[in-house]
Amino acid sequence: MENLPKYTLEFDDNKDKWVLEHDKTGKVVKSFTTKEQATAGGALEKALGSDGGSVKIQKQNGRIQEERTYPRSRDPRKSKG
Repeated sequence: MENLPKYTLEFDDNKDKWVLEHDKTGKVVKSFTTKEQATAGGALEKALGSDGGSVKIQKQNGRIQEERTYPRSRDPRKSKG
């Protein structure tokens, strides 16, 4: 299994926006006004660019809602659970 860059989409209370942040560097890749804007129409995939990656999408309370892999072809085939 290849190592994908990991990102988190989370709500930033200080900025009152949803931010896509690189987990390792802490750098904000892109910010969105609403969570729906971030998750609809391939916006996350465009923000990640050609390298793609794994994105943990959080709820506003900070709990993980789901995890997505971009592009989907790089999604690991075997996983526990």
